[in-house]
Amino acid sequence: MDKTSSSPTAVETLTNLVADDLKAVNEAIVERMQSPVALIPQLAGHLIAAGGKRLRPMLTLASAQLLDYQGSKHIGLAACVEFIHTATLLHDDVVDESDLRRGQDSANAIWGNKPSVLVGDFLFSRSFELMVKADSLKVMEILSHASSVIAEGEVLQLITANDADATEEAYLEVIQAKTAQLFAAACHVGGLVAGATDAQEEALQSYGNNLGIAFQLIDDALDYSAKQAELGKAVGDDFRDGKMTLPVILAVARGDDEEKAFWKRTQEEQEFKDGDLEHALGLLNKHNTLEDTVLRARQYGEKAISDLDIFPDSAAKEALKGIVQFCIERAY
Repeated sequence: MDKTSSSPTAVETLTNLVADDLKAVNEAIVERMQSPVALIPQLAGHLIAAGGKRLRPMLTLASAQLLDYQGSKHIGLAACVEFIHTATLLHDDVVDESDLRRGQDSANAIWGNKPSVLVGDFLFSRSFELMVKADSLKVMEILSHASSVIAEGEVLQLITANDADATEEAYLEVIQAKTAQLFAAACHVGGLVAGATDAQEEALQSYGNNLGIAFQLIDDALDYSAKQAELGKAVGDDFRDGKMTLPVILAVARGDDEEKAFWKRTQEEQEFKDGDLEHALGLLNKHNTLEDTVLRARQYGEKAISDLDIFPDSAAKEALKGIVQFCIERAY
């Protein structure tokens, strides 16, 4: 995969490509976020205004543009995708007891867990209202299914957390559900409303799925990287939470008995001592598990790029290829 393009250029290219549509999406988000219950737009607005690249809704917009779509149904669907994503972030931060989100205080840190969960529920409900407006049972099937699978992924992650014997297969099942499903759905519905053929729908769904897996693999490698500070996150959050992500799973598999006992103590029993994070980082480096995690991400990224071969060359196709590079290059 070519590494010559820088990450900001890839994101800017995609953003510029869908700029007019994205403006309409942002307007739809603000409109649909409103409620006479003042805390709802206040809390939801805190997270939505905190930044984020709007990557998932931009994938919906670019997927529609890939097929030269001239209608407007993709606008509401892109807003729907962002609401689903934002709702999951609100719930994630409560489950993970996170105090930071995108470098700012998380909603649950400011308002508490109960309002965060309930506003997340509100956003899920709003997303279903937007689905209905697409007037397509297949769109509703794709996005409602994605919502349920994401929730399943969250529960599955709870089950696999604090289990030092967690397998790579179980981990991939979690990220497939928790992250890749929404990427896949975002691309799929964009193509669907644009009149994609069955083969094109399948290609877009596969592109989003492979991109989502690559994205999460890089995220999980970054959790043990000094680059976390640049992202407004603490290094080693996953380690402290006992999340069995691929870097740790590989380290356990390659470690000796003493190392396995270390992972069991920290990840399963949640017994921490001074210097444990540094020791964990040393073990990950010893067994090259961060590099191997990035390599896996690259492999999924290559698959995502090849998924686009079915489409004729266009600015949208190049932008979608570029965003794969962006996702991988965050590791560097």
